[in-house]
Amino acid sequence: MTDRAAGDLLAVEADAAEFNGAPRPQALLLTFFGGYVLGRGVRVATASVLDVLHRVGVSEHATRSTLSRMARRGLLHRTRRGRKVYLGLTSRSRDILHDGEIRIWRLGAVNTHWDGTWTVLGFSMPESWQRQRHVLRSRLLWAGFGSLQGGLWIAPSTVDAGPLIEGLEAAEHVKVFQARAMPPTDVADLVHDAWDLDLLAARYRRFLARWGTGARPADPPDSLARQLLLQAEWLQIIRQDPRLPQQHLPADWPAEQAQRLFRALYADFEPAAREAAADVLDTIAEDRGDREEAANSWATG
Repeated sequence: MTDRAAGDLLAVEADAAEFNGAPRPQALLLTFFGGYVLGRGVRVATASVLDVLHRVGVSEHATRSTLSRMARRGLLHRTRRGRKVYLGLTSRSRDILHDGEIRIWRLGAVNTHWDGTWTVLGFSMPESWQRQRHVLRSRLLWAGFGSLQGGLWIAPSTVDAGPLIEGLEAAEHVKVFQARAMPPTDVADLVHDAWDLDLLAARYRRFLARWGTGARPADPPDSLARQLLLQAEWLQIIRQDPRLPQQHLPADWPAEQAQRLFRALYADFEPAAREAAADVLDTIAEDRGDREEAANSWATG
């Protein structure tokens, strides 16, 4: 992923964060475009998008407002064909959606192959730079960093700091290193100090409670709606998880159990969801420019 796309992702994720335990419209829309537009060489009619979001309880007004905001941010193309408007992806949105695919299907919910490397980021800013500190701290949290002490933050992997400081005047006040813990440091204590493990675990347990009992949130009407809600909620959870090293997590850590449930339900919903999508989605082929942009985005991401 490019630095700019990673910065876009940080901004988009802040807007798509959980609200009262349910995904916001933007998170649902990104999930929809990732599942039914990304990599398919098509644009989809606005009316189809409104239909799908209505199935999960999002009003037409909320969907249209969110689509307009995404278009202004350069995340969607609009194309008119007669009286219909069709929506297509841009290189920026493709990068974000590819990132989601990787997190869901390749990385997994738990870091089982940690090599002991930490990214350490420190900063010191004047008290008058409150906004700069707030923006940087928000970006650090979304990138999986935990606060160790004062202006010292750590992440349990190699992190590209470029997107974190892009556009900030405070960039010159930031120092970044890679490091390994040495005695007498107790890594388990360090993990407990830097991250709220109870909060992280609670998100997974809430997911298990909402989806593992046979009851479906808000009783969506069909498999397409259920799959959309399921995946949007799961993606939000794992994007807020720093993927801490498995050997330093509690024995009853619920992430892997939640992941097994997600994948089983996704597979269960998939056939009927695809059938429903084929019935409801009005699409047109991307033009040559769209296809070239997609190829370039994937090649340079």
